Amino acid sequence: MPDDIRLPIIEEEAHVTKRATDVEHVTVRTVPEQEQVVVRDEVRREHVEIRRVAVEREVDRAPAVREENGVTIIPVIEERLVVEKRLFLVEEVHIFRSAVAEAVELPTTLRHTRIEVDRTDLTKTQEDVHGRT
Repeated sequence: MPDDIRLPIIEEEAHVTKRATDVEHVTVRTVPEQEQVVVRDEVRREHVEIRRVAVEREVDRAPAVREENGVTIIPVIEERLVVEKRLFLVEEVHIFRSAVAEAVELPTTLRHTRIEVDRTDLTKTQEDVHGRT
């Protein structure tokens, strides 16, 4: 068949290639800074007063440590020999507490770090900067 015509078939192909390119430089710096401040707060001091209170009373058993109106009472006992052994409450130790609040100011230094970031665009050339292409 001489009348056969042969047509070549053409096919196009596309290929994508990638490469790493620096487009920007970033510089990060830490800058330590100090600030003088005065810290204000309240401190509490507790004062303890001890009084010995004579009781001289016979008891059947040792009383327990107790608290009355904010006062801690610690019984002190002794055994005395009479014809028989008896328990006497000799004295009580009363402990009074009082607290005083006082404002204080303490100078101190607080440190913190500031971050500075500088960027340099590498994609702009000198011609881009001056408006020329």
